[in-house]
Amino acid sequence: MMTTSRTLKILAALLWYLGGVMLVSKGSSLLIEADMLKPEKNWTWGAIVIGLLIGGLKAKYLFSVSCKKNLARIDLLDKPKIWQFFSPKFFLSLAIMIAAGVTLSRMAHNNYIFLLSVAILDISIATALIGSSYTFWKQKAFSRY
Repeated sequence: MMTTSRTLKILAALLWYLGGVMLVSKGSSLLIEADMLKPEKNWTWGAIVIGLLIGGLKAKYLFSVSCKKNLARIDLLDKPKIWQFFSPKFFLSLAIMIAAGVTLSRMAHNNYIFLLSVAILDISIATALIGSSYTFWKQKAFSRY
């Protein structure tokens, strides 16, 4: 199924944003559970701040680089196919990361520190995804040339 490079870039950006939104939701629910376990503790806001700070660093130094590489890879495709908006290696990594995230979240239930830790991880990745998405706009990924 042939497509255009522009379509692949739009699909890549949509998945990037979708992942960020889903992780914000998941991280928030973990923080709510942690707060319900120990409402007298005030670490929820600290976890949010830590997640945002780590995520900002990831966005700048890791995820934006990954976006640029993927956009360049898409530009080099001779006959783009609809499933090529990410490389097969990325899709495999994504499947492993999702499975690990689900497993960590399930293991964290009823454990205050573990809930906060997984929430920090989720918030940091969400921040990195959403923060690095400026790369799609900066690289004019959606323009028709």
